[in-house]
Amino acid sequence: MQKAIAQVKMQRVSAQKARLVADLFRGKKTNEALSILHNTNKKSSKLFIKLLNSAIANAVNNFGMNGENLYVSEVQVNEGPTYKRFQPRSKGTAYSILKRTSHLSITVIEK
Repeated sequence: MQKAIAQVKMQRVSAQKARLVADLFRGKKTNEALSILHNTNKKSSKLFIKLLNSAIANAVNNFGMNGENLYVSEVQVNEGPTYKRFQPRSKGTAYSILKRTSHLSITVIEK
């Protein structure tokens, strides 16, 4: 059984928030997963739409799979590096701001 993978790294969304969206379409058919993502009002859903379309294109062009029979077999959301920034506050102190990133990966298979 062949599988096609698409991944994107260093996306400016926290892994915790991206996992909420990833759990919605894991294990579904690609057509159904795209419709779920189009109706989800989250920042990471737009990232997953582009990534899923890329995984489908990889499966069709590189491996000759049928685009209608593809399933999302695996969705991984891993933490990336955290950008550390500082916000000046009163009395000369500084509060730290953590800008989190994540690495997203989608694997599709043909059934």
